[in-house]
Amino acid sequence: MTPPAEQSAVHDEDAGAVPGSGGRSGRPSEGRAERPAARTSERPPEGVITVRQGELIRALNGLRDQLGAFEFLLEVPGVDEAREARLELRNQLNDYVLPRIQAAGTPMLVVLGGSTGAGKSTLVNTLVGARVSATGVLRPTTSSPILVCHPDFTDWFLEGPMLPGMGRVRGPAPDAIAGDQLVIIGSDALPPGLALLDSPDFDSVFEDHYEFATKLMAAADLWLCVTTAARYADAQVWDMLRRAKDNGATIGVALSRVPQGAGAEVVEHFGEMLTERGVGEARRFTIPETRVEESRLPEEAVEDIRAWLVGLAENTDDRTVVIGDTLAGVLDSFRTRVPELAKQVEAQVEKRAELAREVESAYGTALAELDEATRNGSLLRGEVLARWQDFAGTGDLLRSLQVQRGRAGRRSGRRRRSSPTRVLALKAALRSGLESLIVSSAEHAAEQVIVRWRDHPAGRQVLAGPAATLGHASPELSRRVTRAVSSWQDHVHELIRTEGVTKRSVAKVVSFDSEAVSLVLMIGLLGYGTSDVAVEGGTSAVPQRLLKALFGAESLRGMGAKARADLRSRIGMLFDEEAIRYGQAIDAAGIPDETVPVQLYQATYNLEVAR
Repeated sequence: MTPPAEQSAVHDEDAGAVPGSGGRSGRPSEGRAERPAARTSERPPEGVITVRQGELIRALNGLRDQLGAFEFLLEVPGVDEAREARLELRNQLNDYVLPRIQAAGTPMLVVLGGSTGAGKSTLVNTLVGARVSATGVLRPTTSSPILVCHPDFTDWFLEGPMLPGMGRVRGPAPDAIAGDQLVIIGSDALPPGLALLDSPDFDSVFEDHYEFATKLMAAADLWLCVTTAARYADAQVWDMLRRAKDNGATIGVALSRVPQGAGAEVVEHFGEMLTERGVGEARRFTIPETRVEESRLPEEAVEDIRAWLVGLAENTDDRTVVIGDTLAGVLDSFRTRVPELAKQVEAQVEKRAELAREVESAYGTALAELDEATRNGSLLRGEVLARWQDFAGTGDLLRSLQVQRGRAGRRSGRRRRSSPTRVLALKAALRSGLESLIVSSAEHAAEQVIVRWRDHPAGRQVLAGPAATLGHASPELSRRVTRAVSSWQDHVHELIRTEGVTKRSVAKVVSFDSEAVSLVLMIGLLGYGTSDVAVEGGTSAVPQRLLKALFGAESLRGMGAKARADLRSRIGMLFDEEAIRYGQAIDAAGIPDETVPVQLYQATYNLEVAR
């Protein structure tokens, strides 16, 4: 059967009012649904979706999509309540708000909820005039929700959009145990504008009964809470009343099994408690302690409740007001419920940011330590030191420089183009040493990230997945480091070749092997002479003296600063690439980022605009 929303024509904005847009106490002034003619159709009359209703539906769909776009992954304070709140919001959008806006002219759905043995099933049977819901001494008796409506609307409730997540079965099936099946029963005893739904006991020993009860309560146009004179003070009764109020429902309360004589005192105290807890506006009824025959109460015990419900159902205007007030109340509740949920998302985002800061700190520390290691001469040991001594102590260093005057010197410089073997060996040793230092620092940073994440509750959750492999540098780091160091050496060589030529002393023309001098500059930058390392023959200060003599102190400082900044930048980019892996691990774990709460706030704003 095609739901009314799919049959609807879209009219101009002035064609009717948006359901629920008039506020809790306002009566819609236009666009009221016409009462369906009894027994003349198998389906409700076609609804009319106005332009503004279309905007409202789009805003609600957007909100629903945003609510489904993230998970509360991290176990932070209040997360269980946040998960439940998000589920309730999504269920209410799917089960009630969207179907109700698109289903003008359908019956008012009255959901009866109550504690075990409160008598709600008996009340339903009495209002229907037949045993449609199971009663008895065994608790709980209502295992499957029972919905009773006029026969004209049974097909709509079986196939329509209300409560889309629940299965449907056609009744009568008063004693059927159908799990999460909604049993639909047609009865001529109810007017076409009224449907009664007997929900499972909300204090049942079965957890799924509580879930059904809260889900059905959120789908009610009117929620009628049934409790007893003996149990009205139970915490669960007031928890459900608070939940119904917070969710925007129109509420009625029925106090059953009120004893003769002392009943007035109980009723008065119950009324005081309703007022104290903010639900004093709920319509109140009392059902006296009386006999129950064939699972039904005497007619006079429920005549006030029947008159109220039937009166609302048969008066199109009154029914529209109740439905509109409930819908408006639900939409009003979104103004606080969604932002509160967004705040819980922000708590998740903050934990995500803490993990990201741990990564940033670990790699930042590694970069600072590496920066120091490339200044203090600690790199210039082992193979690098041996190659420098071989280069500086054998005369190759001096031979790479020719201080000449005039044209002959320039011609002689142009003839010397090849670099000595020792220059190439020193260059390779420098590259290898720097590569090893960078890779080692990256390994240490990765280890530190894992250590810090293991000490962080959110980090432990992330590491429970594939992120557990992130305790080492990435396999491709070595290749990237080789490329970066080689590029840096080329950069220094280019600095010497271009800037060194223009900054040479004008008092002499110096012809030199630029690659050899670039290595001298690297040795100086890496802290040669600042540690306890010394070279035989007093050559420990050779780099600085030579470079100053060639370029002057100021020019040397400029080239040195550029070369060091370039090295640090390249290492920083390498570490940034390494750190990306951890952000990807956080993303893969499903922790929401900072865009999620912003989108929730925006969806709430869009809803207000659409209303």
